[in-house]
Amino acid sequence: MPEITTQDVIYLRHGERSLTARLYRPQSGGGPFPAVIDIHGGAWSGGDLTDGQGRDEALARAGFLVAAIAFRDGADGYPSSLQDINFAIRWLKSQAPEFRIRADRIGLTGNSSGGHLAMLAAMRPDDASYNTIPGFPGVDAAVQCVGMLWPVINPLSRYRHARRLRDSATPAEWVGNIPERQEKYWKTEAAMADGNPVLMLECGEPARTPPALWIQGRPNDAPHDYRDPDSPFEGNEPERFIAAYRKARGEIDLVVVEQGDRAEQSIEPLIAFFLSKLMD
Repeated sequence: MPEITTQDVIYLRHGERSLTARLYRPQSGGGPFPAVIDIHGGAWSGGDLTDGQGRDEALARAGFLVAAIAFRDGADGYPSSLQDINFAIRWLKSQAPEFRIRADRIGLTGNSSGGHLAMLAAMRPDDASYNTIPGFPGVDAAVQCVGMLWPVINPLSRYRHARRLRDSATPAEWVGNIPERQEKYWKTEAAMADGNPVLMLECGEPARTPPALWIQGRPNDAPHDYRDPDSPFEGNEPERFIAAYRKARGEIDLVVVEQGDRAEQSIEPLIAFFLSKLMD
């Protein structure tokens, strides 16, 4: 099995608070390597940059430099996470000579709320409210592709979905404190509608649509794979987003894996996707 190395690097500071990128690098080969930034999940109010360690190590063994990043979330509120991610993309591109990577071969990945943040960052690389942290003149935050794992692609519908289930006669166990965690970050439903890739596409907002992959565990992934009763679309949220993305001329595929072993089963299709989009 190919060897990899890991290194923690501070990529951004907010006063005395520092944000770290954990780099996973192929030990063999001289590069330059394509790179993937991994954005952790946690309902926008938790999680850690080590959450995707298994897939990050596998991607590094496949020939990618992976940067798993910490970022502001929770009470810091929307759009703080997008500001840090936008900066992280520009920072990683600026470090291309030192890290032996290709600045023109950058992808994003993330699971659950991290998949949502990855897609949103990719669709709005030049957004004035996201591109607020100065640095690296002439370097943009555009990426070449996005690999999502069961993303919470529509924060507004998921919030309402969780509230409905909790208020029902038989509350679903997964709901727990999900509504409060979303409220902590998003504050308002208006913010959930603003930072919303589904609604962006359905209302015709101009957006980047790089090649994308949605990996979905089935059956029984109620937090991510549900139908929004407020939408006229008849399918679940994965199919709804994919239809809107393709209508906007974006390339996207859906890969279904076994829900009970989704973390392990998602690694192979994720690697195959990034190999096809980031390798020459």
